[in-house]
Amino acid sequence: MTNKELASKFNLLGKIMELHGENQFKTKSYTNAYLTLRKLPDELDGKTEAELNEIPGIGKAIAAKIRELLDTGEMATLNKYLELTPEGIREMLDIRGFGAKKILTIWKELGIETIGELHYACTENRLVELKGFGLKTQAQLQEQLEYFMESRGYSLYAYIKPDADELLNILRKRYMDNTFILVGEIARKLPVVSNIEILTDKKVDKISFHDIEGIELEKNKIKYSGHSVLFHQVEEEELGLQNIILSSSDGFRDAFLEFGPENAIEEEAIFDALDLAFIPSELREDEYWLTRAQDYSIPELIVEKDIKGVVHNHSTYSDGLNTVEEMAKECIKLGYDYLVMSDHSKSAFYANGLKENDVFHQQELIDGLNVKYPDFKIFKSIESDILSDGSLDYEEDVLKTFDLVIASIHSNLKMEEEKANIRLIKAIENPYTRILGHPTGRLLLARKGYPIDHKKIIDACAANDVVIELNANPVRLDLDWEWISYAIERGVMISINPDAHSTKGIKDIKWGVAAARKGGLTKESCLNTKSLVEFERWIQSKRR
Repeated sequence: MTNKELASKFNLLGKIMELHGENQFKTKSYTNAYLTLRKLPDELDGKTEAELNEIPGIGKAIAAKIRELLDTGEMATLNKYLELTPEGIREMLDIRGFGAKKILTIWKELGIETIGELHYACTENRLVELKGFGLKTQAQLQEQLEYFMESRGYSLYAYIKPDADELLNILRKRYMDNTFILVGEIARKLPVVSNIEILTDKKVDKISFHDIEGIELEKNKIKYSGHSVLFHQVEEEELGLQNIILSSSDGFRDAFLEFGPENAIEEEAIFDALDLAFIPSELREDEYWLTRAQDYSIPELIVEKDIKGVVHNHSTYSDGLNTVEEMAKECIKLGYDYLVMSDHSKSAFYANGLKENDVFHQQELIDGLNVKYPDFKIFKSIESDILSDGSLDYEEDVLKTFDLVIASIHSNLKMEEEKANIRLIKAIENPYTRILGHPTGRLLLARKGYPIDHKKIIDACAANDVVIELNANPVRLDLDWEWISYAIERGVMISINPDAHSTKGIKDIKWGVAAARKGGLTKESCLNTKSLVEFERWIQSKRR
């Protein structure tokens, strides 16, 4: 074990002991050992414990631990603390500028145990009120977390797509004779993406990229804004076919090639030559859509402009950054017809959930705003926590005051499938539940989500006229796109909701639309494509 490796062990031990509130003099001794070891010119392997003890800055206790590491590769003291510390918390110790005291605060006070959960907490403004934090600190941490997550090789679609578009525009301006097309996982709109893939018809000298801001040139590798970039160069007449091949799953590609594709510059020309309806790249996952293409029954997929209202939003009443009126004005500015305010309910103490008096006060405020903005409508809603037994956390006399209730699970997430199913179905059967929020509770690249029987849950929603949310926050995208087709088959509507905690968050709707398209969602099967009149009719006709 090298001196550098030894030093890193003591650095970790010092940090992790500080995290657990151990004596500061003891933790500092390990940090000092780290500083000493990393500067030593000669390797320590082969030295006795007594010889180690003679090194300035290395005491008897440290010398014994160094010898233990050199002899066994392990340190019992470090292992003890590692066992007490979740892996995600240990990862946080590697984030620059995020010290042990702050990590301990978010771990113990918010129950956060992974990098992804911490990132999501930043997007929901959970850190703002914590001691030692604030809006500026939270924003800086969120930026650091995004870089940390991306450096591990995967990015959320919403984070990599803007960078990919930016690079594409740079290349098109610089190489005007080339055709450049985004292909691969980005073209397929996968929720999690590993790299940027670009198809081109002429060779590009990658050395000439050196002056492009954000480009990193490594041996046989190109990165842009931290993302790996892969180029595919083909002849111009092969562009259409290669676009299809590179923007399809392996299964779809193999099935498609059995049709005997021809070369063409445009994808559409190839589908037309094969007497197939055009299949958008986001649907190129399995053979099902090829079957639909043969009889020209590919549906017209939903687009962002189809969305008429913004459902599921938070304000300063709970954990949002903007007031109800500010949220409404932003919706009006963006061209929407209505807003559904769904702040957290009283059990969500971590998010400043609304007690009964807060609910009634907000509803009075909404009444006044609806008078002030007569051509726009704000609906009274709540994101009601589904408690451990499946019940909602208000009595009936409060629940009946809302225009609609979104029911979501936020606590006690470590469940077996049977428990999760029972809990969700009881909430779905509650006569006041109108929308089931983020059904699995997953956080992409952070938390897998509790296991559920999707068919049972969707069937329960069908039986109880409950809409299922596709949470458009790019960290969630829950309901997963793979279950949209089954929901459509069972007649269950999907609502594409931003779960916005600020005016900026409203724009996340576009990421929900991308995921919805991947699942084959049409305008007709989406709740918030309804006009204001139709939405009001839906509320009244299904009020139970």
